[in-house]
Amino acid sequence: MSIVDELLSLLELEKLEVNIYRGQNRDLGTGRVFGGQVFAQALVAARRTVDAPREAHSVHGYFLRPGDLAAPIVFFVDRPRDGGTFTSRRVTAIQHGEAIFHLSASFHIEEDGLEHQAREMPPVPQPDTLRPELEHLREKADRLPPELRTVLTQDRPIDFRSVDSLVPGLHPPSDPHRQSWFRAMERLPDDPIIHQAVLAYTSDYGFLPTALLPHQVTYRDPRLQLASLDHTLWLHRPFRADEWLLYVMDSPVASGARGFVRGQIYRQDGTLVASVAQEGLLRLRKPPTPTSFTADFEVPDGRA
Repeated sequence: MSIVDELLSLLELEKLEVNIYRGQNRDLGTGRVFGGQVFAQALVAARRTVDAPREAHSVHGYFLRPGDLAAPIVFFVDRPRDGGTFTSRRVTAIQHGEAIFHLSASFHIEEDGLEHQAREMPPVPQPDTLRPELEHLREKADRLPPELRTVLTQDRPIDFRSVDSLVPGLHPPSDPHRQSWFRAMERLPDDPIIHQAVLAYTSDYGFLPTALLPHQVTYRDPRLQLASLDHTLWLHRPFRADEWLLYVMDSPVASGARGFVRGQIYRQDGTLVASVAQEGLLRLRKPPTPTSFTADFEVPDGRA
């Protein structure tokens, strides 16, 4: 099974009963369920209860508790409304009898209407002129934290090609802006929910650390507690997640031990297809004792 097939298997939820689904986990090496995984799985669960041809246009998630990698996640879907053109769903993700994640999603039929795009895609190098991020990491493996070396250099289902490979704390403080191309490593099925779910999964990958760029704080700083609190995705236009997409990220504010990040995702032709926003915990705490030291680096800041 390829690494992309493994991702698709995560999204192929098991139906237990009407409105109830079960999903498995993939350990990325962080010791936690990746937030993008449970976000994408909850979106798939919601879509399973929606009559075609309505696709998601607005998805909001709240991370409540850390997810247990050793236990499957059960998704309960509530159906608040099935309207003439819009459908609303609520999903609760459960482990060990407790809610670990809530999701609200709205689905819409395809309609013609007014169109505009106020912001053009920024001029950036094309992805075929950039090296895969994984190649850079593997070349610098000896400089990576030993406890995360395997995590950061393992095969990935998504090909990332960073325009500006800045690692917080390892470079001088900079403006909180990042740009990265991405696409699935293999051709995906044509079903739109697969592409939406893969984009939802990818949209949480390394997103919150954008807020660290102005600060001389590394992922290895023992004071740092980094965790997503919520994640929102708006889907504006059709796209394929196995074709190049540009993720433009910035963090306009951090305050009160929280950071806010936002993103825009463009097709390679410059069409804006999705917008993303997230607030996360950026807490500087007292250093733990050496026996409880944990390090963070640029990995999926997954929670569930």
